[in-house]
Amino acid sequence: MDLTEAGVGSSLERVRRELDTLVEGIILDDPLALEAFAALITASPRVFVLGAGRSGLALRMTAMRLMHLGMDVHVVGEVTTPGIGSGDLLLTASGSGTTAGIVRAAQTAVSSGARVAAITTAPESPLAELATRIIVLPAAGKLDRTRAASSQYAGSLFEQAVVILGDAIFDALWVRSGATADELWPRHANLE
Repeated sequence: MDLTEAGVGSSLERVRRELDTLVEGIILDDPLALEAFAALITASPRVFVLGAGRSGLALRMTAMRLMHLGMDVHVVGEVTTPGIGSGDLLLTASGSGTTAGIVRAAQTAVSSGARVAAITTAPESPLAELATRIIVLPAAGKLDRTRAASSQYAGSLFEQAVVILGDAIFDALWVRSGATADELWPRHANLE
């Protein structure tokens, strides 16, 4: 095995290329979808985030940034999370759009009068059908072994893209808010 092909630098370059291609695909596919997705978040009195595994961890990062903007944000499954209600938003991430717990939560949200926003690779999935807005990421699903969309392991590209998309939404909303970094900083945890 050639160590230059298996080196961290080589892998980092491959990850960067895949992310560049994915981001370009999202922007070129439907730039207005990104704005509509962000508008749905800002129009909701409360935002609940839900994803499984690494996708869930990625959405937790988005929840934290939305909280820094002063939004009322909750992570589904935490003991202090209130019940979702009419007008609220369930922000989800599921590459397959078929993760049972996420689909059930989306069904519950819709039946409670809440809306669902989904980040997925599968626009025809049960989760996408329940969603008011979807962002389709052109990434491989975790069981896709074709290497056509990504040569990374499992759903890595999807999960990385969820983080980047969340940060991009936060950044756009922050710029629009006109708030300074110093104004956001007091919302960080200060229990240390």
